[in-house]
Amino acid sequence: MNTQELRHSARLIWEAALNAANPATCIRKFLQLRDKVLIAGGKEIAIRGRLIVIGAGKASAKMAQIAEEILGSHISGGLIVTKYGHALPLQRMRLVEAAHPIPDAAGVRAVYETRELLRGVSEDDIVLVLISGGGSALWPAPAEGITLQEKQQTTSLLLRAGATIRELNAVRKHLSDIKGGQLARWASPARVISLIMSDVIGDPIDFIASGPTAPDTTSFSDALAIVQKYALDIPDAVRKRFHEGARGAIPDTPEPGDPVFKKVDNHVIANNRLLADAAADKARELRFNTLLLGTELEGEAKDLGLFFAAVARETARTGNPIQSPACILAAGETTVTLHGNGTGGRNQEMALAWAISVASRPFSSQACFASVATDGSDGPTSAAGGLVDPFTCSRAIELGLMPQNFLRSNDSFNFLKATEDLIITGPTQTNLMDLQILLVG
Repeated sequence: MNTQELRHSARLIWEAALNAANPATCIRKFLQLRDKVLIAGGKEIAIRGRLIVIGAGKASAKMAQIAEEILGSHISGGLIVTKYGHALPLQRMRLVEAAHPIPDAAGVRAVYETRELLRGVSEDDIVLVLISGGGSALWPAPAEGITLQEKQQTTSLLLRAGATIRELNAVRKHLSDIKGGQLARWASPARVISLIMSDVIGDPIDFIASGPTAPDTTSFSDALAIVQKYALDIPDAVRKRFHEGARGAIPDTPEPGDPVFKKVDNHVIANNRLLADAAADKARELRFNTLLLGTELEGEAKDLGLFFAAVARETARTGNPIQSPACILAAGETTVTLHGNGTGGRNQEMALAWAISVASRPFSSQACFASVATDGSDGPTSAAGGLVDPFTCSRAIELGLMPQNFLRSNDSFNFLKATEDLIITGPTQTNLMDLQILLVG
């Protein structure tokens, strides 16, 4: 296969993966209605009182649409929060758009409206909670003594430092009135059913959207250790709260075994294994020898770009770890430690690093590499990621661009835009972390 054929195949592979990750498919498999009985994951729950639907995340609007199709007039009300630009029409719930990844006032207002919606729920009521990646930023409820601005500043500092999603959410939980299982308190004594699309490696339910309905496995001491690890100059009010919480002066989030979770069922209905398996099936259909490296890829994005370049060279030279035509897949969530003031995201940075490495040590086989954010937005950009090949850097140099300068300044978006190697999908209405596709012809 030539380069253009490989690039076309990469597109077909990630499109197949995104189709499999569609909430319409995932929810219909998990949620049904028979007469006045709600069936969630095979468990039957009679609808005796109100059925309230709430949710937050980049996929929550689509999740809510499907819930409306299934549950119809049984829904008595609801409120869904999604990222700006991700809205979809709803008939029985109110939809609010708010900011991600740095929370804003619209998200705060939506949380307080959600709390009012849940006020006075009874034992006969059911609260259906739709959670997907991005929910942590979209459901901001600053704890007492903490302002939204202080939460924004702390979140921004952690993102710039390259903190992992687990670290970021451990801190967020302890600056919030809703995260870390505290939403379960708001919904008590109603029956709570959470349908969760995982964007966190390993599917830990207390870290997905910061676990609003899950027992918290972290503490104030953990949050304090994280900000100390990165030597962050966090706001004084945040530092004071963490120190007071660590010594027990402020009650911690509800932990495993807390009675508040007695009537709470948390279900992970989709994760990146679903995504990766669909990509592998499509690659085999396209007659590629296919290898899935794993679904827990993490680390510095540019370093993993170098790793995939090394795998490409080894595959081309020796047929190791798999004979060409080869498709080597991985999924997970990487990080970027910012050193410059450019524009980009972890997937674009990984793609740029791959292109630079391959250009520095060319090999004879045709190849391409794609890294894609399944939600359609990689970092604070309009791109989902990058699709590069061994000629990407040559195209850049012909335009008078120096690839290394763009990598040093974390400006992968503008580089890949110039070389026409951006992946643009628009909002995908799903969010199951990232997918990497390496093809060697």
